[in-house]
Amino acid sequence: MVMKIKKPSQGRQKIAIAKIEKRSNLQVTFSKRRSGIFKKASEMCTLCGVEIAIIVFSPANKPFSFGHPEVDSIVDRFIARNPNPNPLGLAGSTDTTQQLAEAHRNSSVHELNMQLTQIVNRLEAEKKHGEALDKMSKASQNQCWWEMPVDELGLHELQILKASVEEIKRNVNKQANRILMESRNPSAAANYSSSPLSMMNNIGGLVQRDIDDHYRFESKNPTDQIAHAYNFGYAGHGLF
Repeated sequence: MVMKIKKPSQGRQKIAIAKIEKRSNLQVTFSKRRSGIFKKASEMCTLCGVEIAIIVFSPANKPFSFGHPEVDSIVDRFIARNPNPNPLGLAGSTDTTQQLAEAHRNSSVHELNMQLTQIVNRLEAEKKHGEALDKMSKASQNQCWWEMPVDELGLHELQILKASVEEIKRNVNKQANRILMESRNPSAAANYSSSPLSMMNNIGGLVQRDIDDHYRFESKNPTDQIAHAYNFGYAGHGLF
């Protein structure tokens, strides 16, 4: 079996921290990095119970934000430099109600952040599973190279494929002649089936040992010898 030689890999390389000049690559990189930043912020909220606000403007000047519990309240507190303007228990009934409502909202957001983290982890696991399946599929294609499109095969593989197809054609002709002989003269067909040539009647399979010896020592065409060395993994059925 002919295996393809894999191209040498350069390995994992460090990406240079510099502005990306190509606009399409710039947008793709921004989307990936933005998702990564928001994911890390969500994990920090879940693990540490902190309040976070992130505002990002895309290269197209489109705003994106992430906040826990919400962006507006955190930004207002940051601008006013007042971390907790109405402590619970020191304000009136109205302020207490607002604090309870905000606490309930925070708990809901916290739960949603946990769900988001779980979904992202599942998505990454499925992505890795898909990449593993792709690698298995490519490895299977390398093993069954004869199933690849003809225009993707090399010269040596094409020679083997041609010789095998010609061998199949010869075996099909012999099988057709035998069936035709049986239909015309059953007694002659019985003699024919007991002759050494009848051992070549397995369509698409490898010929028997005495026929192999004949090809090995007497055939002048090297492709005839190649054809007897390959059955492409389908015993008794040749190439197909």
